[in-house]
Amino acid sequence: MLYSWDPEARVVRFSTTADRVKVGHLRRDPRAALHVQGGDVWSFAVAEGEAEVSETTTVPGDAVGRELLAMIPEAAKPEDEDAFLRQLVAERRVVIRLKVDRLYGTALDIDG
Repeated sequence: MLYSWDPEARVVRFSTTADRVKVGHLRRDPRAALHVQGGDVWSFAVAEGEAEVSETTTVPGDAVGRELLAMIPEAAKPEDEDAFLRQLVAERRVVIRLKVDRLYGTALDIDG
């Protein structure tokens, strides 16, 4: 699962498709937690808070598509950005934005 962490805004963004069960669950009840495993069995991080689900990207290059593109690290950016944005529309991608109220674990390199 592709995700990105904005420590200043305390928001985790991740990409999924509009037809996933988790999207329906989050639209009904926005409370969520994201568990990220560290490098070994003893390291992890958990982010808890309320999530919001974006609209589905419907036009290549719309705001949701640009937000999804911005989540990709520079080293992994697609060579053909237009094709990538068309693919996001075809897959009916959305952004889930988890507004983090609580952050804990053993693999944190930031203050929680």
